[in-house]
Amino acid sequence: MAQFQVTDPQFAERVHESFNRQTIMHTIGASLTLVEPGVIEITLPFRADLCQQHGFLHAGVITTVVDSACGYAAFTLMPTDAAVMSVEFKVNLLSPATGEQFLARGTVLKPGRTITVTNGELWAQQGDSRKLVATMTATMIRVEGRNIAG
Repeated sequence: MAQFQVTDPQFAERVHESFNRQTIMHTIGASLTLVEPGVIEITLPFRADLCQQHGFLHAGVITTVVDSACGYAAFTLMPTDAAVMSVEFKVNLLSPATGEQFLARGTVLKPGRTITVTNGELWAQQGDSRKLVATMTATMIRVEGRNIAG
């Protein structure tokens, strides 16, 4: 695992505070389960009301949770007065999203002063087995001097 320089020793607390303000995560029932420098994991239990017409987790929900994991992975490396926003992402849907729960993992590939490139994955978990459902490559921008709280 890559070692990243953390500019804010309170990064984990800032990530948790920001995540708790993100109402979409509350709406879909997602939980922040891992916060490390450059790495975030978000868990989402299966819910039938988040599925598309074939009973698979909807691609919009997949994208939402993986985008948040990528964004917060970048956020872990930001200074205290900075926020991040998504600039661009590419999603590959690899397999139908079925399972008891889903794990989104965002990792920083290349941090930068302004732009940070991240990688995301969504895994479906059923019992002891896991299956990779989707991948994402996302670009995050550092935002300062605006009224944007983490």
